[in-house]
Amino acid sequence: MSKIIFKYILKEISTAFFMILFVLTFVLLMGRILQVMDLMVNKGVGFLSVAKIIIFLLPPFLTLTIPVALLIAILVTIGKLSADNEITALKASGVSLMQICYPVAVVALVAFAFTMLISQFLMPKSNFATKNLLFEVASQNASIGISEKVFNANFKGLLFYADRISSDGHYMEGVLVSDNRIIDEPNTILAQKALLVSNPDLMLVKMRLINGSIHTVSKDFKNYRKIDFERYDINLDLSAGIASLGKEQKREKEMTFAELVNTMQRRNLEEKTYRELAIELHERFSTPFACIFFSLLALPLGIRSHRAVKSRGVALGIIFATLYYLMRIGGEALSETGYISPVIGVWAPNLIFALLGVYIFTMSYKEISLWHMGKVFFWRKIYNH
Repeated sequence: MSKIIFKYILKEISTAFFMILFVLTFVLLMGRILQVMDLMVNKGVGFLSVAKIIIFLLPPFLTLTIPVALLIAILVTIGKLSADNEITALKASGVSLMQICYPVAVVALVAFAFTMLISQFLMPKSNFATKNLLFEVASQNASIGISEKVFNANFKGLLFYADRISSDGHYMEGVLVSDNRIIDEPNTILAQKALLVSNPDLMLVKMRLINGSIHTVSKDFKNYRKIDFERYDINLDLSAGIASLGKEQKREKEMTFAELVNTMQRRNLEEKTYRELAIELHERFSTPFACIFFSLLALPLGIRSHRAVKSRGVALGIIFATLYYLMRIGGEALSETGYISPVIGVWAPNLIFALLGVYIFTMSYKEISLWHMGKVFFWRKIYNH
């Protein structure tokens, strides 16, 4: 295979890959970008913090979009070459399917290495950095969770009202709090002043109320109790506020490979926790390997003798990617509940796609039409009956 042909196919696949990768990543980011921009426009968070949050969100998304972008890029590129009869011309010139694999393999290996780098190093660091940044922003800006002269229900079980918030956002005045965390005994709290107190070690934020009173009425409205205080602390649940941007991130996703292994080796570890750690550990390797198996499947599927629209490759790529991730989600769910081993649950989709790719590639290498084989099998069944 000449260097010109090699570079030509490599360039076509790489160009399509980066375009599709940008589109897929942008689509996934859009949902989070709207939340992040709300922090800057309506909550007063600085542009630098918003930019950091967006950057930290990229690695987890890239581990999902790189394999899918590679699959679609190979399908579209090889499909285009096939539709333009360039594959036929290459075969007539003595270039075999195995030789056409070389540029595809190069792109697949680069995508594999980059995905492995992100999965093993960048993703856990970015998840941990995102969590710390969100906590830092939440603990330093009272206006993020509470707006002035507005009833705010951003914190679970609590309704806040602040008559005035200081210009630097460090404290509030004229505070009213409706505490409904205890269903049978709701409290109404009035305070002259309130401020946020954070504990970075425990990742805990408290609302410290100063010079106020707690008013409690019994469920049957027969008893009333009032308690005056100089200082009263309320623990805030940030999962419904600003930290909702990171609430889906599990603790396991913030661990490095070594931390996952060390945690799994601890004694008296709960079985459920062990399965979750094992699933995360295997995911760190199975996702990069999906690049290899996707490329093995995409190359023969992209080769076709008839002309078709370019969207066929995109549609086919989305279908196979959807099937793959549905199998992954199902396998992980069965692994979490203990029905199957985490190894089987995480790696089964890769194994299925690998076997399917090898089979279709072998048929394509031998120039055996799968469509023709299907028709022969169908008519044989009809004839035998």
